[in-house]
Amino acid sequence: MNLLRLKPRSTATLVLASVVGIFAFGWPLLWQTSQSGESALGHTTDAPWLFVLLLPLLVAVVLAELSESGIDAKVISLLGMLAAVGAALRALGPGTAGLEPEFFLLILAGRAFGAGFGFVLGALSLLAGALVSGGVGPWMPFQMFACAWVGCLAGLLPRVGGRLEILLLAAYSLVGGILYGLVMNLWFWPYATFGSDFSFIPGDALAENLHRYFLFVVATSLGWDIPRGVLCAVLVLLLGRPILNAFRRTARKAAFDVPVVFEERRSVNG
Repeated sequence: MNLLRLKPRSTATLVLASVVGIFAFGWPLLWQTSQSGESALGHTTDAPWLFVLLLPLLVAVVLAELSESGIDAKVISLLGMLAAVGAALRALGPGTAGLEPEFFLLILAGRAFGAGFGFVLGALSLLAGALVSGGVGPWMPFQMFACAWVGCLAGLLPRVGGRLEILLLAAYSLVGGILYGLVMNLWFWPYATFGSDFSFIPGDALAENLHRYFLFVVATSLGWDIPRGVLCAVLVLLLGRPILNAFRRTARKAAFDVPVVFEERRSVNG
């Protein structure tokens, strides 16, 4: 059951937001630039503008669904509640050694309620968690994009049931935790100097820069990314089924997307 179904307007908005995010992360690789290292224009100046652009895109997703009768006040309240829970989980483990327990909740919610719901929840829970834990900085809008993609892709996984569903979500959690770190490193890697074998070289071939980036990730980031994925996968294996069942019972009891039908009542006398 998808609470935020990917209807035409919301799909277009999600695609637009993702294009903006991809460009924000990867423009040094995709666009020829002569800046790198300390002389580069880092995200300390463009991150606020990206944040200002991201929030209207999230609002646009919700408004698109409201206009297409995809969500109502019940879904908005559920979004707020789960975002608060995600923020609390982030405060318990704000990235220490890569251990971030909020990811498993985001993946389960995206799976249960759909890709659109997962996208919006990922961005909002990260924003709320950053405000609670004090993790506000130029990296925050990039984290919002990355978390939004994690939740969105969870809702796009193949439809399977039973034990196979939990195994699929656990595998996705492991891969997603690693890919999150792989993507997030791009927010700062082109603007720092790590030696000739690991640093971004302006104007060099895309394949060569990606090779150096891969070496940088293996040497520095995997020690954080693998624990994140493993913790998320273990939590899904242990708690995935009861939480998924609870989410789906909530959706059924709240009668999401069930149209209201007024039946004509007739008197006893006809």
